Amino acid sequence: MNKWIYIFIMFAVTYLIRVLPLTLIKKLKNTFIRSFLYYVPYVTLSVMTFPAILHATMSKTSGLISFIVGIIAAWFGANLFKVALICCTLVFIIEYFIV
Repeated sequence: MNKWIYIFIMFAVTYLIRVLPLTLIKKLKNTFIRSFLYYVPYVTLSVMTFPAILHATMSKTSGLISFIVGIIAAWFGANLFKVALICCTLVFIIEYFIV
């Protein structure tokens, strides 16, 4: 019986965390706060991804060079697969032949 109470509490907390912001955002009239909340997921993803790019390689230099080349490739219209292929190939070349 105790585990069902714990499961219900976990469900309620998780549900409130996900639903409450959606109901509050619809009622907000302030454009600054709405635009701020709109960009929060993108910033959070960027903050989590950038260090992972640098630490996933053997040297931070190859990760940084690959990151910069990936941004340039994406800027010129390369899709996600091409950017990933370019970055992985570049890291392989830098770490195999240079480092």
